[in-house]
Amino acid sequence: MSREPAPSPRGARTHRPSGGVRWRAWARHHRAMAVDSARRLLRRPLGSLLTMLAIAIALVLPAGLWLTLDSARLLDAELEESATLTAYLEAGVGEGEAGRIEEALAAQAGVAGTRLITAAEGMAEFEQALGLRDALARIEGNPLPASVVVRPGDPDPEAVRELAETLEAVVGVEEVRLDLAWLERLRHLAELGQRVTLALGVLFGLGVLLVVGNTIRLAVENRRQEIEVVTLIGATHAFVRRPFLYSGAWFGLGGGLLAWGLLTLGSDWLSAPVSALAASYGASFHLPRLGPEGSTILLACSTLLGWLGAWIAVNRHLAEIRPR
Repeated sequence: MSREPAPSPRGARTHRPSGGVRWRAWARHHRAMAVDSARRLLRRPLGSLLTMLAIAIALVLPAGLWLTLDSARLLDAELEESATLTAYLEAGVGEGEAGRIEEALAAQAGVAGTRLITAAEGMAEFEQALGLRDALARIEGNPLPASVVVRPGDPDPEAVRELAETLEAVVGVEEVRLDLAWLERLRHLAELGQRVTLALGVLFGLGVLLVVGNTIRLAVENRRQEIEVVTLIGATHAFVRRPFLYSGAWFGLGGGLLAWGLLTLGSDWLSAPVSALAASYGASFHLPRLGPEGSTILLACSTLLGWLGAWIAVNRHLAEIRPR
């Protein structure tokens, strides 16, 4: 007896799309939400601009302090290069013996360079600095000893102190003098400036989160009915959250661009008087600029803060929305 083929199953079937299809749909939705959120901001140009301006003002102060600290670090490096020790030789040391002592000092570990100042050169510099040529000419002999100016390889205060103790042990050296108080004060001021900048950055970063969070909260409330409808038909929280996250990122990016513009304009506006003031003291100083790296960091931080503020606000208010 022949067996009849089993009837094919009837009824509904489920179809699972492939990973590539799901990825293209995900990317397409992200692109659509990014464009749609940007259009929504452009429909309210004044309100969006005010929000971005508030973000920019919150970012300008810590960014400006950061630039100032960068300039202070450059100045610190220049001052460290000028940090020197003076090794005074024993009285009665001749020029030949002073040259041999200089060679011995230059051979010590941690010494980057030396310069010998003979007794005659020291007296000439002393007369020129004080303008007492006639008075000093009446003094018989030269009471000033020869000296060697030593430039340390490591400007760290502890390393310089150890080097001074080593140089004092060299035969023919009477005394080694160093003044590191100004360098230590500069280090303490730089550390204080870094902590103040970090504290202000955190404080104003929280301000950015509050500004963006409040703006996104109002946007969620305005679209509450729309959220309830899409939730009823099965939309996930990630789907609902996505356009608001892009709005927060756009707010952050716009605020970062405005902050960059304010910093650039402020630097151009203050550049001439600051350069003139530095020139009056015989120095050259130019106000720092962000540059490509600093601009990238500023825009990335502002965009991230905007996105984070939106994420916090949306998550908090989505939990309170229940479809009716």
